[in-house]
Amino acid sequence: MKHSAWFLSGLLLSGTLAVAQDDSAAGVPSLARLKDFAALRSSSNNADPASNDDSKRPIPGETIVLADLTGPGVITHLWMTIASNEFAWPRLLRLRIYYDGSSTPSVDAPVGDFFAVGLGQERNVDSGMVRDSSSGRARNCYWPMPFRKSVRVTVTNEGRRRTANLYYHVDWRKVKALPPDTVYFHAHYRQELPTRMGKPYEFLNVKGRGHYVGTVFSVVQNEPGWFGEGDEHFYVDGRPRAVIEGTGTEDYFNDAWGLRESTGLYTGVSVADGTGLGSRMSAYRWHIVDPVPFTTSLRFDIEHAGWTFREDGAVRSAFEERKDLFSSVAFWYQQGIAEGLEEPPYGPARLPHGNARQIEVEQAIPDVKTEGGKAEAQKEVFWSRDLLFFQAKGPGSRIDIPFDVAEDGSYELLAQIAHSPDYGIYSALLDGKPVESDVVLEHEPGAPEGPSAEIDAYYLETYVAADHMLGWKKLARGRHELSFVCGGKNTQSTGFNLGVDTLILSRLGQVDRVGGERATAMRHATDEKALRGGWKDSDAFVRAAAVWSVTQEPVLVSRMTGDLTAALRDPDDVVRGLAAVAFTNCGGCARSALKELTAALQDPDGDVRLKAADAIATLGPAAAPAAVALTAAIAANWSDAQAERSIATALGAIGPAASAAIPELKRLREVPRVQTQADAALRSIEKSGAR
Repeated sequence: MKHSAWFLSGLLLSGTLAVAQDDSAAGVPSLARLKDFAALRSSSNNADPASNDDSKRPIPGETIVLADLTGPGVITHLWMTIASNEFAWPRLLRLRIYYDGSSTPSVDAPVGDFFAVGLGQERNVDSGMVRDSSSGRARNCYWPMPFRKSVRVTVTNEGRRRTANLYYHVDWRKVKALPPDTVYFHAHYRQELPTRMGKPYEFLNVKGRGHYVGTVFSVVQNEPGWFGEGDEHFYVDGRPRAVIEGTGTEDYFNDAWGLRESTGLYTGVSVADGTGLGSRMSAYRWHIVDPVPFTTSLRFDIEHAGWTFREDGAVRSAFEERKDLFSSVAFWYQQGIAEGLEEPPYGPARLPHGNARQIEVEQAIPDVKTEGGKAEAQKEVFWSRDLLFFQAKGPGSRIDIPFDVAEDGSYELLAQIAHSPDYGIYSALLDGKPVESDVVLEHEPGAPEGPSAEIDAYYLETYVAADHMLGWKKLARGRHELSFVCGGKNTQSTGFNLGVDTLILSRLGQVDRVGGERATAMRHATDEKALRGGWKDSDAFVRAAAVWSVTQEPVLVSRMTGDLTAALRDPDDVVRGLAAVAFTNCGGCARSALKELTAALQDPDGDVRLKAADAIATLGPAAAPAAVALTAAIAANWSDAQAERSIATALGAIGPAASAAIPELKRLREVPRVQTQADAALRSIEKSGAR
């Protein structure tokens, strides 16, 4: 192929139509012609062929490199599946892709939004460029991403909990050369929580030459009523008049009279709660057959206007500016690396309300009350997720769950509910009253009003856990009670049970700035003096940002080992964990901190223990002085299988000098999730006859 238009269109079509693109004069489909490239993959596969432990486990702040490839080449497919027990983790994990040595990422977006589902939720999507399956847990992307010299793909955990499992494939083609006019794939996340009055919401404002190819758009309704009367506008090459003007938000997504959950080749809606207060929507639109070219610049925006209502529920206006919560990812190709785009907010600031308190309700078992059934805590129902399980007898069975509110305010109340073959249908009560709104709106004709307030928890497999938004409520400081009352069961269900994973309280209108400008500056700092200043900041987010910056540059780690050693004693567990991460990426420099890393094996935080063991393992036999402490860490019985895996690996790296650990390792090998690592450690220790 001589032209990049054919080169890219062939790849795009192969991901969507997947059959017979006729790209030769002889009329022979591309699939039937010999290929002149090497098909390769970078994955999370464990190098030990005896191990099935093929995932990564990034702790808060840690960056995992999914691929670091040498070109020329083209990434043709990304696949991920992830297990985490942190609320809205798809918004908290951040995907970045860097081309040809650039320090500016050309892809910078939350993992969930990049894969066409916003707001930190999991949903199925079956489109040409993205396919999410297994209740949204298997994520696939087929956007072709060409690169000339190199490409680096990373995921950073910007949450506050460890990601239990991160599995990935990065499939790519090694080619001899790229056509001269091949352009780079870009994707960029932005948000306005809420939208700015008097100014349309911008999906993208970029300079350069390229073409726009896709949008993922997510909304949380800050007031009831249909939000989507806003029209989209594409302004090309500085023209004052839009070259493309729309007729309504649902029209841009090729739907009509509102948005409903659907999935299709080029457009779809992965989340659609209706039009009530707090309702959520997430939709995608791929411009595969209708890309929007630009030569010098592109600005793409949409109005944030819709139906508004008086207090009695009657319509005030059918087209009035609204202050809803907007977020989006724009997808495009362009020459060179796009510069000057606003950096996405960090971690929790990307959550729908910028904050969230996650209440593990199974821990409230002593205070839970039940009628017509019994409650118990179920551990590890799905990879680090525990449940408050209610074994209900039938209709009328009820479970009351207490929770505390720290201060007066308006809150979004959301429950993460498990779904299973023997679960029932439930309604929710807050302090004994229904949680839904008492105001009945006058709806636009044809617009969807939203689903029933009932929760049908039946599903053909056990899935933990779907988000169920219960309502926006004013809550007084003190104790409250959330109740679930069984109203029956799905005809396919074999029981009336219920499983509650967590209760989420988000304070409305209170965005968590997570360190603000100081933390942002630290994430870009490379000057040692500035970084040392960040480590002394009173704000833990700023200190964590400074340590994170060092973890990205092994050269800095080797020059700042003394500061990192001190950071292992920081009062914040994220800072301590990141300091240990830094020592895993610097070759033998962990030797200077071996004493402190050994002490960290008794840290109260499991992430710190895990990463301290990983850092010790990098030293191999030189870490022998830590063998006693590693053995003691197993005996401590922390019941953290992932940390125990790392401890066993470190003992194996030490080798025969860790022979005193053999009895504990033999005990550890009886734990199924640690067996492979314990066996490998025993083989390493015993290979020289140690007994």
